[in-house]
Amino acid sequence: MNYTYMLECADGTLYCGWTNDPKRRTEAHNAGKGAKYTKTRRPVKLVYLEAFETKEEAMSREWEIKHLSRRQKLDLIESGTGCDPETGKT
Repeated sequence: MNYTYMLECADGTLYCGWTNDPKRRTEAHNAGKGAKYTKTRRPVKLVYLEAFETKEEAMSREWEIKHLSRRQKLDLIESGTGCDPETGKT
């Protein structure tokens, strides 16, 4: 399974990415080994997750989310339409 995810950074900003292991990826971000963007904005919290069969689907969704406005991203997070960030299940 592949996932598109959003993190909330300590400064309140949002970061979007894709992974095949959300827990491990979030831990990497919090250890300063994730993206350059999150390195100085720790700790981060996983706030949104969507599951996909293929890496390409997850990457495509990441691109779509990155082009949303902040308000649209917050609406997506608040909608509850993604997977449970704790379990990765819908």
